[in-house]
Amino acid sequence: MEKYKVAIVGATGNVGRLMLEVLAERNFPVSEVVALASRRSAGREVSYGDKQVLKVQALEDYDFTGTDIALFSAGGSVSAEYCPIAAEAGCVAIDNSSHFRMDPEVPLIVPEVNADKISEYTKKYIIANPNCSTAQLVVALKPLHDAAKIKRVVLSTYQSVSGAGKDAMDELFNQTKGIYQNETPSPEKFTKRIAFNVIPHIDVFKEDGNTKEEWKMIAETSKIMGVDIPLSATCVRVPVFVGHAESVNIEFENFMDAEMATDILSDVEGITVNDRRVNGGYSTPQEVAGEDGVFISRIRDDASLPNTINLWCVADNLRKGAATNAVQIAEDLIKNYDLRAAVKKVS
Repeated sequence: MEKYKVAIVGATGNVGRLMLEVLAERNFPVSEVVALASRRSAGREVSYGDKQVLKVQALEDYDFTGTDIALFSAGGSVSAEYCPIAAEAGCVAIDNSSHFRMDPEVPLIVPEVNADKISEYTKKYIIANPNCSTAQLVVALKPLHDAAKIKRVVLSTYQSVSGAGKDAMDELFNQTKGIYQNETPSPEKFTKRIAFNVIPHIDVFKEDGNTKEEWKMIAETSKIMGVDIPLSATCVRVPVFVGHAESVNIEFENFMDAEMATDILSDVEGITVNDRRVNGGYSTPQEVAGEDGVFISRIRDDASLPNTINLWCVADNLRKGAATNAVQIAEDLIKNYDLRAAVKKVS
């Protein structure tokens, strides 16, 4: 079996560490794994698998020549600077930031939905990973759209603090602890207190009143699905550490009901339907943390409109929404394309 040299950029962060973990879990065929981060993190140690410890190297000093694939999770500004550097050295960059997602020459990939578009990586040697909330959504939408053609989607998200990084997780922990100690915690990472609260605001506001997170879901869904799907989203941050949930209303052009949707989704690899109409007969973020799939519950007809259903969609945002999706892209890449034989044409 051919093996590949893989670099993890942002290896000391939540998603970077998880990328290392997922690579080991899925037995990705590596010849060498390199952990990269900023100079201030150089020399730190991170785990790869159960036994191997890697010493972090400085990204600023790293030569990507000879590296086959780099998984980036270090923020948009780092990706903007270093993905093209990796690409110019012949290394395929799989980027978890939002920087390249809407670039028409960069494929935006969820392997269960549009793996065929990975072939477009040769345009810039960069592949984009979607927003975590979009990734789980399109896994559910694609098979339903193929069956009955989606007319409109309206959804609300319930997004965990891990989607905003380690500092956000620390803020939830410290605020919760402080409240029990009769302290008055002040928000720093979030615009309002996140402990025992929900905040209908993720990322910056745009002129039309949507937040950038809501815009991402609209724009990215259409790009990944390959068709303009009218979509309205309200994105909400909730006091959960890991796992995003979504309440989704889907209207179809052709016949669709809850029974049909359940049958379709139950046959999709990567989806687990857990829909029992009893107390606890549904999935929540707490149960799916650490899982790679998308979990669907509460499938039911919308009595107010024909050919319209509601469903509840849950996934681990750090895994399927980020690390696992990136590794799945890398798996498809090496399975279907000869990276070393490809003629690199980076503009």
